[in-house]
Amino acid sequence: MFRKMMFVCFFALIFADVLFCQVPTSYLGPQLGWQKASDADNAKLMIGGAFRTKLSPAFGLEASVNYRSEDYDNGSVSVTSWPVMVTGLIYPLPILYGAIGAGWYNTSISYSNDLHLFGASDQTEQKFGWHFGAGVEIPLGMSINSPGAILTGDIRYVFLNYDFQQMPGSPGLKNDFIYMTVGLLFSL
Repeated sequence: MFRKMMFVCFFALIFADVLFCQVPTSYLGPQLGWQKASDADNAKLMIGGAFRTKLSPAFGLEASVNYRSEDYDNGSVSVTSWPVMVTGLIYPLPILYGAIGAGWYNTSISYSNDLHLFGASDQTEQKFGWHFGAGVEIPLGMSINSPGAILTGDIRYVFLNYDFQQMPGSPGLKNDFIYMTVGLLFSL
């Protein structure tokens, strides 16, 4: 009974928050990031853009598209990806948020000529992954309640499992990754 009561109270608070808030504010702009997969050779830059809307003072949504690339096993495997992510944002404080969401990754995996001799072939695949993280959102210009732009910064961890073809003499590669972004989003 207690759990049901807590569940009802939680959704009543969400409904009241959305019902009595101001008109949603939306933002669009570029993102620049740094990403590093678990077994990738090096960290790399990531570029993209994001659309963010605040549904209420406590809840928001973000949609983003980025471009990322990485190399594995000393350049034997190259991966390029276009992640399309949808993220729910929860604001415990006006400038601090938690993030949780899902992404669709259109990915090309290329193997070196040496690996082609062992039967590996280049492939393109679509994967689904989950992510979570936290960030800050700093209002710029106008007023804190109606900024003309926002500066965002966050860190997220992505759970993703590519199907790499097994390379002779190497164990399976891990490709969950962490990424940090900075964005300058302008009010629409």
